[in-house]
Amino acid sequence: MPPNSRAAGPKIIAVVNQKGGVGKTTTTINLGAALAENDRHVLIVDLDPQGNASTGLGVEQEEREITTYDLLAGDVGLGEAIQATEVNNLAVVPATTDLSSADIELIANEKRSFLLHDALRDIDVDRYGFDYILIDCPPSLNILTVNAMIAAHSVIVPLQSEFYALEGLSQLMLTIRDVRETANPELRIEGVVLTMFDGRNNLSQQVEMDARENLGELVFRAVIPRNVRLSEAPSYAMPVLQYDRYSKGSIAYQALAQEVIARETGD
Repeated sequence: MPPNSRAAGPKIIAVVNQKGGVGKTTTTINLGAALAENDRHVLIVDLDPQGNASTGLGVEQEEREITTYDLLAGDVGLGEAIQATEVNNLAVVPATTDLSSADIELIANEKRSFLLHDALRDIDVDRYGFDYILIDCPPSLNILTVNAMIAAHSVIVPLQSEFYALEGLSQLMLTIRDVRETANPELRIEGVVLTMFDGRNNLSQQVEMDARENLGELVFRAVIPRNVRLSEAPSYAMPVLQYDRYSKGSIAYQALAQEVIARETGD
């Protein structure tokens, strides 16, 4: 059994940012693959109606017969929704555009904010042997993202190295605080990861300096660079570790995985 195994089941991490295009799905896929390479059993829950995490892991549209929408609706259990991927130790619950109507269709459900929490804490979850469950959230603070934060033990926030990045982060921090105060008092921030970083760019360096000054050790040491291989890998339906494991993007996500594991084990 891996040293980070939790007696209470898998560690659930939501990858969250209400802004689009910050590297959220890229981080979910590649962190998941890097954790899997470290002998951790990982499940990615695609909670974004765009379904990009599912596509990036090679799950074609016609293969998504059971999705996260069915899981939230209570039509299936977690075991029925899990699909294997081409990456050893990495599975996915895929998503389709059906999720885009979740806000409206779940409004009458009194437990609408706890649907994912209940699905991921089913009494049978432990038998699947997952060490980590990573939730890829949509780029908004809607009912799906709230579901993810209530279900999660912690959140990872991808922060694009651009102007106004920290300003947008403040709204997310307020939402996390609200969820902690009202529904999930154990929720914590796993860390903030700087993405799309260009070391030749003064702005990227300034954003990093500001983030580390304001957030301290919450900011992961690993920084995800702008990298052509990272951009190309999804079009080949694979994580960058499989596409080009020696690329700068791959090496960065391997380093991020090591930090996540170290924070879990206390090393």
